[in-house]
Amino acid sequence: MRHPAYVVDLREPVPYLEAWELQRSLAGAVSQGAIPDTVMLLEHPPVITLGRRAEPGELHVPEDAEVEIVETDRGGKSTYHGPGQLVCYPILDLTRHGQDVKKYCRDLELALIATLAPLGIDATAIEGLTGLWVNDPAPPRKIASIGVHIHKWVTTHGYALNVDLDPAPFTDWITACGLDGAAFTTAAREVGHALTVDEVRPLATAALAETFGLDLEPLPTEDGHGLWEQPIHAQLATARGGT
Repeated sequence: MRHPAYVVDLREPVPYLEAWELQRSLAGAVSQGAIPDTVMLLEHPPVITLGRRAEPGELHVPEDAEVEIVETDRGGKSTYHGPGQLVCYPILDLTRHGQDVKKYCRDLELALIATLAPLGIDATAIEGLTGLWVNDPAPPRKIASIGVHIHKWVTTHGYALNVDLDPAPFTDWITACGLDGAAFTTAAREVGHALTVDEVRPLATAALAETFGLDLEPLPTEDGHGLWEQPIHAQLATARGGT
């Protein structure tokens, strides 16, 4: 059975705190039944996010690094986001998808695997490690991070897929995900040619729709011409009884 759902496909890099605010607004609307499940796809300007299990020793950011640092409420430790990385925030009511947090995280892994498969990248989860990895040829290289938050069975945060960016900040600026000495990779590096985030967006959308049984359509706005921040916030405020 497939469920109607919205996709919010933001084409310009969105500062992390603005995207987090929009997630919370959407999550409130999903929780109250004002809108169906909604998926956000976007890129962030350079930012390091610290999950609930992050430790001070994970940060070794150079003083001249142009990067924001944000403490967040997702699970996990530290990670890096930047242009060239596809970030996906599924805002789903898990009462429709089985109230099982482990299954939800596994389904995110399956959606990532299905996103990369059309590119010829064989990605996999590794027991005891978070995120998604490429292990052929060895050694394992991390290509995507996963970190979620669930409140009243509604999900926020999600995954970050390295499409085509310099992975150096994962090792030079932080101990990413608490994994000292881990190798990081990108989809472009694995396929051997340049890739854009826009090329990967439709693959990610199709994989999420199939994995979670969603009929995804663009989130409508008052003018019917796609997502603009003020109209959607106004609509959400109205739906939730605000002003």
